[in-house]
Amino acid sequence: MMVKKKILIIDDDEDLSLIISDMLESYGYAAKCVPDSETAFRLLSENIYHLILLDINLPDMTGFELCQELRRVSTVPIIFASARTSETDRITGFDIGGDDYLPKPYSMKELLSRINALIRRTYGFERQEKEVSFGNVMVNITARSVSKGGEEVSLSLREFDLLAYLCEHKNTAIPKDRLLSEVWGAFSMVETSTLTVHVRWLREKLEDNPAKPQYIKTVWGVGYILEVASEE
Repeated sequence: MMVKKKILIIDDDEDLSLIISDMLESYGYAAKCVPDSETAFRLLSENIYHLILLDINLPDMTGFELCQELRRVSTVPIIFASARTSETDRITGFDIGGDDYLPKPYSMKELLSRINALIRRTYGFERQEKEVSFGNVMVNITARSVSKGGEEVSLSLREFDLLAYLCEHKNTAIPKDRLLSEVWGAFSMVETSTLTVHVRWLREKLEDNPAKPQYIKTVWGVGYILEVASEE
């Protein structure tokens, strides 16, 4: 079972957004359309998206401004799609953190090709299941399943998302603010204490001695790290 990549379409052209959404859904993506930055900020505070398709001319702020705000807290891939085709606009889009710039009008085939290419560059091909093991714990990120000693471990959605992020960045110290942004949402107002509680819950479910964790460790002054031996 492959996990669908989630794409957020931010464009006030409702008809075009729906056409793009339907096309992306037919090719295995999960797509959501919003017409303005206010709605986008709300969704981005509550959900994780793998790619954003962003128009520049929005009713409440420019796509450039939204991109700048997003880049303060997230590295999610962004494709600008706009009728503004000047060289200055294209350069601005890249300078402030955009990953691609597609001038309108464009074909659905080219848009899909650009999205596929950026998804591959960012997340890899994912043709096979992605698994990480440590001790007697096996995490199947693709199937969203966890077992310890061969027994299934029940995790909440957020617990699993946190564990999966640590697994995908194993042996790397992850700052707390980055974990909050990437797991809870780019503009989430969740307190650091929420992260601390979720880490404690993971340790209680996965570590043999939660008080002295062997794998999910605190990096003082930074955040957390999942330490996995090279042979595991």
